[in-house]
Amino acid sequence: MNDQQPGQAGPGGPGGQPSEEELRAALEEQMRNIRVEEVVVQTVVTLVNLGAQRLGVAPAAGEEPGAGRDLAQAHLAIESVRALLPLCPREVVEQIQPALSQLQMVYAREAGGGAPAAGGPESAAPGAPGAAAGPAAGQSQAPPAPGGPGADPAEDERAKARSKIWTPPGT
Repeated sequence: MNDQQPGQAGPGGPGGQPSEEELRAALEEQMRNIRVEEVVVQTVVTLVNLGAQRLGVAPAAGEEPGAGRDLAQAHLAIESVRALLPLCPREVVEQIQPALSQLQMVYAREAGGGAPAAGGPESAAPGAPGAAAGPAAGQSQAPPAPGGPGADPAEDERAKARSKIWTPPGT
């Protein structure tokens, strides 16, 4: 502990920071104890929350609603959850499925409502992988926007969806 100032991070430093070796050992211990199913569930929850953020349903702290909106990223999050959900325990699937359905409905409305009928829903998310093949994201059953481009009903839906963001029990 030659040149280190008090409070400075370093190997075994007086600042109470763990050394790199201690961090590595802790990570290895964590990797030995964690189950793959737990990582899959954590990933699914993260993707649901990211999808909600990218749809503007659940903005990040300090962000305006719709500020981080990115339909291509939302589509990828939805499709990823759909791919991973069968690998999750049944009780998790039962909890995640309503949130996923809500995301799919919001995505279908946003993707379908943001583009003219001539372009179809695929044109709302150009470059999204598999966008044209997307009945999985609810594109083939997208209901027409009831009020046209009215912002008030859409904002009401976002507010409802925001209140339903799923968080895992015990966190």
